[in-house]
Amino acid sequence: MSITVLGASMTFTKEDGYVGKVQFELPGDSNQYEIALHSKRGSDWGYGLFFVKESGDEEKLLVLEEQLEEDDELFDYLVDTAKAALVKE
Repeated sequence: MSITVLGASMTFTKEDGYVGKVQFELPGDSNQYEIALHSKRGSDWGYGLFFVKESGDEEKLLVLEEQLEEDDELFDYLVDTAKAALVKE
């Protein structure tokens, strides 16, 4: 799946662990998405998927979420993109 990254960030604190986000868009899709990421130790990642600017087609969001669950390479790419922007506090 081809995506365009619009922005990424991540922080790490002893209290919260790793907290990051990546904003991105998909070719031919008018929506922009954001994945929020969290991991206490940097290995097992939890996430939430959201629309960036305004609500969009909920069905597209669910399809994208399913894609993230099935495509480890895509999910890892998003995690690595956020980790590349890591700022330690």
